[in-house]
Amino acid sequence: MPRLRSDFWVSAHLRRLNDLTIPAVLRRRGAAEAGAIFVKVDRLDGTADLYGPAPQALMAEPDDLGERRFTPVLAGATPLDVEERLTREIRFDSDLWIVEIDDRAGRHFLDIAE
Repeated sequence: MPRLRSDFWVSAHLRRLNDLTIPAVLRRRGAAEAGAIFVKVDRLDGTADLYGPAPQALMAEPDDLGERRFTPVLAGATPLDVEERLTREIRFDSDLWIVEIDDRAGRHFLDIAE
């Protein structure tokens, strides 16, 4: 089954977070159909986490319904470290999306690949 388009997924995820009263914004719009999505979670205490697309090997599960899965890229890093990593990712793939969440508890509601 094909994966949901990036623009639809981001829109739905932002709406879900908004419904849960978790502040989140779209910082960068990427390719509508298949742009990679990165999610920064600012814990508002001087630390941040960054999640990116899970490797394809972790996504080829028989019960996968085309859902997007993520993997931690940086955890408990400084916001500056996260921004530097995002800058490198943008140089590598200019079509990526960036969603930023501000939540002290670090909630993101992403499907994490195991």
